[in-house]
Amino acid sequence: MELRVLKYFLIVAREENITKAAALLRITQPTLSRQLMQLEKELGVTLFRRSKHRIILTEDGMLLKRRAQEMVSLSEKTIWELSHKAELLSGEIAIGCGETRSMSFLSERIKLFQRECPLVQFSIYSATADDIKERIEKGVLDLGLLMEPVDIGTYEFFRMPQKERWGALVRRDSPLAARKSVSPEDLAAVPLLMAKRELVKNELASWFGDYYEQLKIPATYNLIVNAAMMVKSGIGAALCFDLGAIYKEELCFVPLEPVLETGAVLVWKKNQILSATVSRFIKCVKNAM
Repeated sequence: MELRVLKYFLIVAREENITKAAALLRITQPTLSRQLMQLEKELGVTLFRRSKHRIILTEDGMLLKRRAQEMVSLSEKTIWELSHKAELLSGEIAIGCGETRSMSFLSERIKLFQRECPLVQFSIYSATADDIKERIEKGVLDLGLLMEPVDIGTYEFFRMPQKERWGALVRRDSPLAARKSVSPEDLAAVPLLMAKRELVKNELASWFGDYYEQLKIPATYNLIVNAAMMVKSGIGAALCFDLGAIYKEELCFVPLEPVLETGAVLVWKKNQILSATVSRFIKCVKNAM
């Protein structure tokens, strides 16, 4: 697959119309159609369903769109880094971040770094640790701020200074809202929204002990903002960290007892040559301690 053809494909997927896409690309419609047909033949799949007025991506087409975006982004990033080596530090640092208060610490380092290197732009991608690790492996992300437990055997890392305390996010009208803390027994009879990651589930299972088998879990989540919406709707209480800002008047965070805490690590791939910009930022973060 040529990058040029993948870029053609992405334009067509965005416009949902070959005529419009051809005009934007300044090539003829037959030429563009021929390129797409050759791409389908090369891959052995159908990428589009065609109608009179628009084209729609098939499942294979949607998969290729995701992968093509990653490949084109990585190509452009590489070209930028190689062509700007002799200039002042510039370019983009892509960081994947979980939902954590450690982002406050990282944000302070970003602010300080941009004072020293104003031409550098940061791209922040919010997701779970598993998703972030996958994107680091593909080269789409430079760094990842990951919540433990997480396997970091293949990464260099910097441990964040702040730990997160687990608790239950409940509605203000819940009987649990008046408590200073909640125990496994307190939560055994309450519908719970739980993080989707298996490693996190295992850690919570250890905390609940024998009560874990009694739990009712109507839903799992990967982003706490969405879970908070479900808590507001009365679906259940969410097991999560205390992130403060999203817990407005309708909700209340009650810490777990016994205390359950989780650390965070900033990671990057081992044995990988980093750009001067990323290396300088990592040094900036480490020097904060």
